[in-house]
Amino acid sequence: MHAWPASEVPVLPGQGRDLRIHDTATGERVTLTPGPVARLYVCGITPYDATHLGHAATYNAFDLVQRVWLDTKRQVHYIQNVTDVDDPLLERAAATGEEWTALAERETALFREDMTALRMLPPREFVGAVESVPDIVPLVERLRDMGAAYELEGDVYFSVESDRHFGEVSRLDAATMRRLSGERGGDPDRPGKKNPLDPLLWSAAREGEPSWDGASLGRGRPGWHIECVAIALRYLGMGFDVQGGGSDLAFPHHEMGASHAQAVTGEHPFARTYVHAGMVGLDGAKMSKSQGNLVFVSALRREGVDPVAIRLVLLAHHYRADWDYTAGDLERATERLARWRAAVSRPDGPPADAVVEEIRAALADDLDAPAALAAVDRWAAAQHEHGGTDEGAPGVVSRAVDALLGVAL
Repeated sequence: MHAWPASEVPVLPGQGRDLRIHDTATGERVTLTPGPVARLYVCGITPYDATHLGHAATYNAFDLVQRVWLDTKRQVHYIQNVTDVDDPLLERAAATGEEWTALAERETALFREDMTALRMLPPREFVGAVESVPDIVPLVERLRDMGAAYELEGDVYFSVESDRHFGEVSRLDAATMRRLSGERGGDPDRPGKKNPLDPLLWSAAREGEPSWDGASLGRGRPGWHIECVAIALRYLGMGFDVQGGGSDLAFPHHEMGASHAQAVTGEHPFARTYVHAGMVGLDGAKMSKSQGNLVFVSALRREGVDPVAIRLVLLAHHYRADWDYTAGDLERATERLARWRAAVSRPDGPPADAVVEEIRAALADDLDAPAALAAVDRWAAAQHEHGGTDEGAPGVVSRAVDALLGVAL
């Protein structure tokens, strides 16, 4: 599976700062100190609908992580998956009468278009669950053979009790875990499970559903969490720098994935840091496909909205905050974009060094994009009010905003 084309990232004078970011697993801010190649895994879409602003906000957060790392002169090895076979996808295909593979391909293509328009940096590997089945099956077999998994009516479940670190990612109590498991794709009430929280690793083939050869597991298809584990272990290995996604993935997805990997390898941790973006709502409710209250990036683009303005909507909110989208967000972003473009259109202006360092400092402080925007606002206001004599300063600001915020002026 291929990703989308990369936009060029300008190289700025000087060097950026190491990123301090909130780690869900510790509840504290930590300083990320990757090696020369920073390793990032961000959970991708289940392609049964187009990219909504909630998706875009999550990928924007981890795009900023990459940009901060690149500004420190590191390379970035970024992986993103596509859950191109799962219950929601199959259910949507059945409801619409469309072949599930065609639905997945169409929505994945649209996702690529949206990411390109928003100038999100692409992953080095963009990997589907279907193409990962050959990597998933041996992991499930190994977990079963070592006693960390068990069969139930042909299905294979992971035993959460096999990982002594289970619970360290989300830090939730058992009652909350059980509730969220039921709400987020688990089956805590299924009879015969050793622990209600045990997640599915391999689902035995069922009539009318796609299935693959699972060797000693029999025909079937993979569970949700083991998909990301197989991809991450293949391309990044254990102990990679950041596991990222929306806050609704902390449990069960990231918790279960960490335990799968730690049990099968005997190593800890799966990821050094767990970073989660907030939820985007509309009219007071979380924006989600199940709720049907979605604002699609592609729909905004069809209406003629500049994708850069959409990106500025996202940047105006701290990545960890939950927020509600309104039409006013887009109006303010469009006005800000016009002010910035007017400010950098002049041949000279106020000195640029200070604003570049303000942007760097803001982003290094837990990706404080709103503070970075405010720094550019102040420079643009000074340009409009007083102008300046620093030849080339507008170009420096333009390149900095592009490199660090992904905003093309």
